Amino acid sequence: MIRILGTVFSVLAGLAFGSFMNVCLSRWLRSERMLNPRTRCRNCARVPAWWENLPLVSWLVLGVRCRTCRTRTSWRYLAVELSVGAIWGLLGWRLMDMLINTRFGFTLPYLNLEYTAGIMIFCWTLVGIATLDAKNFNLSDLVTLPGVAIGIVFYILTSEQMVWFFVTEPTPLRELGQRLVAVVAAAGLVLLIRWVYWLIRRQKILGLGEANLMAMLAAWLGLPGALLAFGIGVLIGTMALLTFLAGRAVWRDSENWAMPELPLGTFVCTGGIVSCLWGPQIISAFIRFSGQA
Repeated sequence: MIRILGTVFSVLAGLAFGSFMNVCLSRWLRSERMLNPRTRCRNCARVPAWWENLPLVSWLVLGVRCRTCRTRTSWRYLAVELSVGAIWGLLGWRLMDMLINTRFGFTLPYLNLEYTAGIMIFCWTLVGIATLDAKNFNLSDLVTLPGVAIGIVFYILTSEQMVWFFVTEPTPLRELGQRLVAVVAAAGLVLLIRWVYWLIRRQKILGLGEANLMAMLAAWLGLPGALLAFGIGVLIGTMALLTFLAGRAVWRDSENWAMPELPLGTFVCTGGIVSCLWGPQIISAFIRFSGQA
């Protein structure tokens, strides 16, 4: 019962934070102030009632429309709320399982609590970055670069706690150096691909936004986790492109079709969330499959 209640609380908190993310994204995309007093309908300017701002509930009650002018609301709002709620629910389920079953065993409940909270915020940020990139192909340095610094600090703090609990030899400088190398290597991979593609095709591909995003992923997940996120993102992007080409072949109207610009940052953020949730298992399975273990 405690595990279920903890998971339900995590889902509700995720829905609330997803709703807050929607407000921030809407005002960011319209270059509005984040501290505007109240949210208003973009069509009739009516301030919604308190119950109309309840995450998910307002969608079910109002039917994806404004109660006054009946203007349709973007599906982005529902997608963001459900995504954050589902991710936080899964992380909460895992956390409650560890807290209940270990009883202060080697998995360190307090450290798990802090680590899970940090990963929740990181995944919440990835959902926001993915939405921004999908909407207007914008990987803002105002988010990714602070994310790099915060990720490194988070990694050092959790590593130091492991040292305190297990009474091992403290090596903060080595831990910091390894994580900085991972950040540089992840960003360098994107820049290398960009440079090689320019030499071959004389066309630009990727950019500094993707490089900063990879640096942020490496700061939080390490180099293996960042590379896994990049690989999953490329795979999702390839599948999206093949789906587009298949649809083009079916319709056989090549004159009215243009090659779409795909939001690689959105796909890589999706890969980053997958890497957060199942990265160690995927990497271990890949190593076993490749016969290196």
